[in-house]
Amino acid sequence: MGVHDLRVDHYIAAAKPFAQPILNHLRALVHDICPEVTETIKWQFPVFDYRGQLCHMAAFKEHCVFGLWKAALIPDPDGLLAAGAESAMGQLGKIKTLADLPAEAVLRAFSVEAVCLNREGVKLPRRAKPAADQELSIPEDFLMALQAQPQAHQFFQTFSNSHKREYLEWVTEAKTAKTRQDRLVKTMALLAEGKHLNWKYEKPGSVQFYVSE
Repeated sequence: MGVHDLRVDHYIAAAKPFAQPILNHLRALVHDICPEVTETIKWQFPVFDYRGQLCHMAAFKEHCVFGLWKAALIPDPDGLLAAGAESAMGQLGKIKTLADLPAEAVLRAFSVEAVCLNREGVKLPRRAKPAADQELSIPEDFLMALQAQPQAHQFFQTFSNSHKREYLEWVTEAKTAKTRQDRLVKTMALLAEGKHLNWKYEKPGSVQFYVSE
C-alpha cells in the first residue's frame, strides 16, 4: 500500500483555488498508477517516491508544475515533455488549468513509463562535467531548491560560473540520494549567506559576502 502524507493535504489546502483541482488530479493519478507510491515533502514541494524519486508537483502564484524525475528516458515522440522544461520547473510547462495538461491517456502513459523505469532500477546517465566556457546545466532539484529560497537564488545569480559550478558538481556527484539531498540543503544554507562553497579555504579578502538590503 502507498503512503499519504498529511503535509501534502496541507500543501494543497494552502494553494490558490485555481491550483487545488490540478494538484488533486495529479496526486490521484500518481496513486492510481502506482498504489505503492510514498508521498513526502522535499524542497517545500510534494514529491512522490517509488524505489527512488518518481515525480513531483508544485503550485506557484499563477501556475502549477508537474515533473517526472526520469523524463529524459521516457519515449516522447511529440516532444511534450520538453516543451515547457525551460519555462517552468517541470516538463509540462506552466499549468494554469486542468485543460493545460496533456490528454489523460498520454499523461498516464508517461507516468506508467516512469514507474517502470524505477521498478527496473534504470538510472539517469551521469552528467558530463561542463567545460569552462560551456553554459551551466542546472538539475531540476537544484532549481526547485533555489525557487523555494529566493535569497539563496539571488546570491547564486551573482556568483561567477566557476563558483556556481563548484556547488553544482558537489551536489550532482553525490553517490546516494540521501547524500545528494543533504548536500543540497547545505548548499542552500550557504548560498543564503552569500558564501562560496569553499569559503573557509579562500584567502582573507577574496571571499564575497553579500548583505541584503
